[in-house]
Amino acid sequence: MSDAPALVHQSPLIAALVIGLGLAFVFGTIANRLKLSPIVGYLIAGVMVGPFTPGFVADSHLTLQLAEIGVILLMFGVGLHFSPSDLISVRRIAVPGALVQVTVATVLGEGVAWMIGWSFGTGIVFGLALAVASTVVMTRTLQDRHLMDSTRGHITVGWLVMQDLITVLALVLLPPLALALKGGQVDGVALAKILGITLVKLAGFAAFMLIVGKRLIPWVLHYTAHTGSRELFRLAVLSVALGVAFGAAELFGVSIALGAFFAGMIMSESKLSQRAAEESLPLRDAFAVLFFVSVGMIFDPLVVVHEPGVLVMTLLVVLVGIGGVAFLIARAFGYPLATALFIGAGLAQIGEFSFILADLGIGQGLLPDRARDLILGTSILSIIINPFLVAAAERFRKPEAAKPEVREKPAELQPTGLTAHAIVVGYGRVGSLVGEGLKGDGTSFLVIEEAQDRIETLEREGIEVIEGNAAMDRVLKAANVAGAKLLFIAIPEAFEAGQIVQQARAANPALEIVARAHFDAEVDHLLKLGASEVIMGEREIAHAMLDHARGVA
Repeated sequence: MSDAPALVHQSPLIAALVIGLGLAFVFGTIANRLKLSPIVGYLIAGVMVGPFTPGFVADSHLTLQLAEIGVILLMFGVGLHFSPSDLISVRRIAVPGALVQVTVATVLGEGVAWMIGWSFGTGIVFGLALAVASTVVMTRTLQDRHLMDSTRGHITVGWLVMQDLITVLALVLLPPLALALKGGQVDGVALAKILGITLVKLAGFAAFMLIVGKRLIPWVLHYTAHTGSRELFRLAVLSVALGVAFGAAELFGVSIALGAFFAGMIMSESKLSQRAAEESLPLRDAFAVLFFVSVGMIFDPLVVVHEPGVLVMTLLVVLVGIGGVAFLIARAFGYPLATALFIGAGLAQIGEFSFILADLGIGQGLLPDRARDLILGTSILSIIINPFLVAAAERFRKPEAAKPEVREKPAELQPTGLTAHAIVVGYGRVGSLVGEGLKGDGTSFLVIEEAQDRIETLEREGIEVIEGNAAMDRVLKAANVAGAKLLFIAIPEAFEAGQIVQQARAANPALEIVARAHFDAEVDHLLKLGASEVIMGEREIAHAMLDHARGVA
């Protein structure tokens, strides 16, 4: 027993990893059993190893650095599911939406600061720290619900990218503006110079990634893949993600999160992007857990006891200022109620950039330590509440899907004129191969797809496409599932595929339905719901290998 304390002091990194991840597993499992998000358990684990609770105290500096790796890998993964065209396609709502939402939330934060007697300058920084939603929390929500490639996912990620850009500008401009915010004079020429340099750096980084990175990153991946070494390929993926993020921060003054996102987005155009995502997934999940543990570590639970009224007001700024305004903006741009609710609920929380802004504000003498406690308390509470808000928004969407007058998108669906045709749901790697085969056989078919970039590609190729979620009754009706002879469900999400199978079978008992699955349990689930055949990739690979061996023998 006497060696344990020595190990903690001599190896703080090992101690933080072992104890932090161990407690995260324990409390995450408990949260899951209680039907809560595991994130709640990770945050509690962080509080347990923080300086404000008795027992072991992890090294907060080491934990925060590990958490930054989690942010890099998570944003890199988001970029892998995003393309420049996706970002451009949502600019109409993401750019003005993020600007208005940040402005409103900052004004509301200034109002709370005024009520408790803080100065105008302090209120501005405090409000700005409350205006930026957590990229980590929102992307985890999208990934857990398989919505990264959906319309809602594209809008939310584009919104978050705009928030990150606003935060980068705020972090650069805050030091030279600190004197003015404290009531002193500011040098306008110096301020304009700093702003100009920042914008040039941002433009330089974007140009570098689009000109150099677009050629270099795919080449590195393809070269490494041809070595045949999985270890080297995995190392190449991690080196690109971490290297670009670090270089973006050091050379261009861009946040590591934004740098990692651009690296993933550039890599997404490579044919090896799916493999890159799979190779980075285990480390991404582990370090993302450490992010939430690190957030819990710096939270003082006593703020709930000492200042409950101010904490509630601050929390309302986040829920109303971010979530409420995001909802109203989405509705104003013509998106359906369910989509607007999801966007508003998902953005109603704060995280990593709020902590960075708070630390900078304290360092510049603009914020008191009390403000950081309120920001951290609000972050913890908003992250805990967020899964319930998202779940509520999703539940609201279910009855909406059954109403023919409610539209997933502003445009009305045009019913197909095809009969005795094939329907392909999802035009990713599997769906596109099925489509090529159908074209080769001369079979008439249409595609049901949600991803905007794939829809545009299909339209350019002259392939009929219906935009929407195939689990929605009106989308299947538009595809004339009742008059079709074949249905290929090429999406990987078994739950959504089950809904499609069930509805299609009810509409057309004679329909031949072929679906895909990853596990035996998913195969049984889809067959019970009415699928004619369910293909599991691993099983088919094994059969093909055996058939080849038997042919040679």
